[in-house]
Amino acid sequence: MRKTFKTLLLALPLCAAALSANAADSAVGRWKTIDDKTGKVKSIVEIAQASNGTLSGKVVDILQSDKGPNPVCSDCSGANKDKPVKGMTILWNLKSDGAGSWSGGTILDPANGKTYKSKMKLQTGGTKLDVSGCVAFICRAQTWQRE
Repeated sequence: MRKTFKTLLLALPLCAAALSANAADSAVGRWKTIDDKTGKVKSIVEIAQASNGTLSGKVVDILQSDKGPNPVCSDCSGANKDKPVKGMTILWNLKSDGAGSWSGGTILDPANGKTYKSKMKLQTGGTKLDVSGCVAFICRAQTWQRE
């Protein structure tokens, strides 16, 4: 019994190290969105993985907005029209390309209600995420920071 307990104590740090290394390779988690024009933190987006392996991101907190503390997506169309931005899914259907990058998804900019083709790439160390949205050859990119 004593030997089993010692073995367990030695194995715990290895398990913790493996879990943190796995988290560094994944975009799953909470991210601070950094405005590409002002450099200010605008919101917190939580990225989750669906059962089919795709990633989606939902706004869980608004930190700074030109439309006040509880903005709505007034320029959105369809189901998101005039809905609160907090709680809104703004990133969906991203598929892994391997090696910490995802593509083939869509991103919504609640400030203008437009959707763009999206891709993401995790920077080395897993603390920053390069997120871009493109229409034809016109692209916009932000670097988000892990919370």
